[in-house]
Amino acid sequence: MAANDRLTNRTYDALTAAPDGSRRLMSLDVLRGFDMFWIVGGGAMVSALGAAKEGTILGVVREQLSHVEWAGFRFYDMIFPLFVFIAGVSTVFSLAKAKASGGAVAAMKRVLWRGLLLFALGVFYSGGIKDGWEGVRWLGVLQRIALSYTGASLLYLALPVRVLAGVWVAVLLGYWGVVMKLPIRDIRLERSAMRQLMEAKGQTNAAVLYEAATKTVTGRAEQGYNYVNHFDYRFLPGRLYDGYSDPEGILSTLPAVMTCVLGIFAGLYLRREDIPPGGKSFYLMMAGGVCVLLGFLWGTQFPVIKKLWTSSFVLMAGGWSLMFLGLFHQVVDVWRIRWWCPPFQWIGMNALTIYIAANLLGTNGGWQGIAARFVGGPVAGAFGDYGKAVIAVAGLGVMLAFARFLYARGIFLRL
Repeated sequence: MAANDRLTNRTYDALTAAPDGSRRLMSLDVLRGFDMFWIVGGGAMVSALGAAKEGTILGVVREQLSHVEWAGFRFYDMIFPLFVFIAGVSTVFSLAKAKASGGAVAAMKRVLWRGLLLFALGVFYSGGIKDGWEGVRWLGVLQRIALSYTGASLLYLALPVRVLAGVWVAVLLGYWGVVMKLPIRDIRLERSAMRQLMEAKGQTNAAVLYEAATKTVTGRAEQGYNYVNHFDYRFLPGRLYDGYSDPEGILSTLPAVMTCVLGIFAGLYLRREDIPPGGKSFYLMMAGGVCVLLGFLWGTQFPVIKKLWTSSFVLMAGGWSLMFLGLFHQVVDVWRIRWWCPPFQWIGMNALTIYIAANLLGTNGGWQGIAARFVGGPVAGAFGDYGKAVIAVAGLGVMLAFARFLYARGIFLRL
C-alpha cells in the first residue's frame, strides 16, 4: 500500500470513528464528494473546455453535463437524485446508532430537527425574504433534500422494511395515476405559451386566463401542461422557479422521498453481515441495471422527466445511483484503491458547506465568481477561447483548497 494511501486511510478512520468503534463506509463520503464535485465546479470546467473544443469528445461530454429541457435523461440529471439517494444510504448508518442509544422517538425528534434546520437553510439559500414574502421560494433544492430526508427517515423509523417496500411501490404507482389520470384545465402554464396567450387575449393577468380555461384534459405530461405544474400554480405560495411552476414543487416531492427510501434499502443491504462485501457490490450494480431497464420501459408510458420527478425517473436515476454505489463500494471499500479519493473526501465530508459557501462567498458565479477576481478580465482574455476554461479551472482550485482547509482542520459543518 502506498504511503499516501496509508495516510488517507488513517486520517479518515480517525475522523470518522464512532464511540462504539464502528466506522461508516468511506465509499459513501467519496461518492457524495464525487457527486458534489460536478455541481460546484467540475461540470463548469468540462463545459468550458467543451465549448472551446466543440466537435471533439469534450463537446459530447459537455452535452451530458447539461439538463435535458424536459423529457429524457443525461448524466447531469442524475446529480441531484444521487445526492438524495446517498442521504438515504447514510440515514441507515446514522439512525441505527441514534435509535439504539435513545430509541425510535428520540431518533424521530433528531430527524425532525435536522430536517427543519436544512429546510430553513434552503429558504435562506434561495434568497430568504429579501423580495418580500411573496418573493420567497419556499421549495428549492435544499428544501427538497430536507423534505426527502425527513419523510424517508420517519417512514424508516416507523415501518417494518416490508411495509416500507409496499409504500414505495404504492407511491410510485399512485403518482403515475395522479399525473396521467386526473384532469387539468386546458391551458399550458409555461412562459412562452402564456406570453402568446396573453397577447392573443389582450390580457396580462395569468390568473384570469387560468380561471377562464374551463375545458379539461387528462393524460398530459408536457411542460406546464400536466397535473403537477397546475397543482403548484394553484397551491404553492411565494416565487415559483419557472414562473408558473416549480421543478421542486409540492407533489413531485413525494416521489423524491421515494428516491431517498431507495437509498435506505441500499443502506440496509450494505449493513447485512451474511453477504460478502464483493457480493454486495455486484448485486447493487445488478439491481441498478434492473431499475434502469424498468425505468426505460415505464418511460414509454410515463416519460422520464426530472422536473416532475416522475416514477420512471425515480427508477432511472435510482438505478444509476445503485450502480455508482456498487462501483464505489467495490473500488474504495473492497479493493481499497484509494489514491484518487482525497479530493472527493474533502468535498464529501463538507458537501453542504461547500455548496452553501459558493452561494454566500461567490455572489456572481459561485466559486468561479471568486476565481474571476484573480484570473478574470485580461488574464482570461489572454487565453482566447480558453478564457472561460481558465476561470472554471481556477474556481475548481479555489473550491478544493477551501474543502481541504476544512478537512485538514477537522471542521465538519453538518446538520
